Amino acid sequence: MTRDRTLAACACLLIASAIAAPVSALELERCTLSGGMGIASVEARCGWLSRPENPDDPDGAAIDLRIAVVPALSPNPKPDALTVINGGPGGSSVNMYADMAATFSSIRRERDILILDQRGTGESNPLDCERLEDANLDQSEASVREATLACLKDLPGDPRFYTTSVAVQDLEAARQALGYEALNVYGVSYGTRVAQHYARRFPTVVRTLIIDGVAPPEVPLGPNAALNAQRTLSRLFDRCQSDAACAERFPDLQAQLDELDARLGDAAVPVTVAHPVTGIQTPLDVTRTHLLITLRMLSYAPETARLIPLIIDEAAASGNFVPLASNALRIEKELTGAIRFGMHNSVICTEDAPFFGELDTAALEATYIGPAQAQSLVTICESWPEGPMDEDLRSPLTVDVPTLVLSGEEDPITPPEYGDMADEALPDSLHLIGAGQGHGVIGRGCFPRLAAEFVDAGSLAGLEVDCVERLTHPSFFLNLMGPVSPVEADASEAAP
Repeated sequence: MTRDRTLAACACLLIASAIAAPVSALELERCTLSGGMGIASVEARCGWLSRPENPDDPDGAAIDLRIAVVPALSPNPKPDALTVINGGPGGSSVNMYADMAATFSSIRRERDILILDQRGTGESNPLDCERLEDANLDQSEASVREATLACLKDLPGDPRFYTTSVAVQDLEAARQALGYEALNVYGVSYGTRVAQHYARRFPTVVRTLIIDGVAPPEVPLGPNAALNAQRTLSRLFDRCQSDAACAERFPDLQAQLDELDARLGDAAVPVTVAHPVTGIQTPLDVTRTHLLITLRMLSYAPETARLIPLIIDEAAASGNFVPLASNALRIEKELTGAIRFGMHNSVICTEDAPFFGELDTAALEATYIGPAQAQSLVTICESWPEGPMDEDLRSPLTVDVPTLVLSGEEDPITPPEYGDMADEALPDSLHLIGAGQGHGVIGRGCFPRLAAEFVDAGSLAGLEVDCVERLTHPSFFLNLMGPVSPVEADASEAAP
């Protein structure tokens, strides 16, 4: 991810632009936003938006939602802000923006950035479920049900009122409180569902819409996750076999993965490895769960996906589980606390699980993830209370708002076909697919520039998109030193 390194040089501009911000009904104070790993930081103005937890009971219990405004660099900003909506469900939009601030820097020249942590995420009355977050949780039905009931007992709010239909009302209240005439809306992953439904509910105040890694409203999240992940892994294996150097180095990845899966299914492999974040020697019993999570999460980005063949081969052929263990520890560190599972369950159990139908267990069994994840969602939702859902939430978005639809060719969770579905339903849209890219492409190649030009113009007309064709798959890692470039390969073949 890109990091914002310009704050010290632009402090004076931040102060100057803060003076010109819209008249606000909220009290905002200077603050520092932090990224998900606590490394990236962005100066902003923050406050709290008080909202009724139950929208039908305005005099009942209230919750405070974390809100932030990153002022435009211009002393005369446009009256319409950009708002960014994270996915998950359960991810913090504040953390995401801090991690990706440089991606939106061109838009920020003329426009404020409005960030609202969706209720139940980040600091907005977060609904945590630590036991359900545990990667080592026994996946048996009894264990998952026990963890679910324990979570429900300890939640700091009523989980029924943390759904998309309620969240879009919060965002509109934030817009009104801050005095923006309209919003340019960016959503990624599940955030695209929120973005689309906000545009459906409030079409007259949505100036432009960017949906990245589209979750189509009519497709339930959950039962297809393993199938989509398998699609991406199979395509990666096929791509390796079509690459001469990769095919020679890793001639039978599927057989190696099957062997590794069986071995870890029988018994964990103890490893001690320098933690990739802290550097501390850390013991880890590598399990099948570590293997599955690592394969899945590495496939989200092309830079990490190209490590997958080497990690499989090192463990299966050489008994070297250090690369697998190191990546598993890094992923665990990045994911811990990143998703508020209580809010996640409130969305899934209201908006998705009732529409799962009968799980295709045979098809799920044929994937490397298997049916356990989808079955766990079914078990969780048997106990989780359903909340309010607008009748049209699951309908395709058809409002006449200029919409840029973005997809990654190798996205393991929201494949390009999902973007096609949104594009076909929208009357004014353009679907761009990043070759070789994974989940969420806004920060890749020329996409930041295209997004800025689109928001600036407020129209798709005249948008020059040829630059997207220059994106491609990066080279595979063939050994622990990294990939071998074509020039290096030619030199090696020419050597005596």
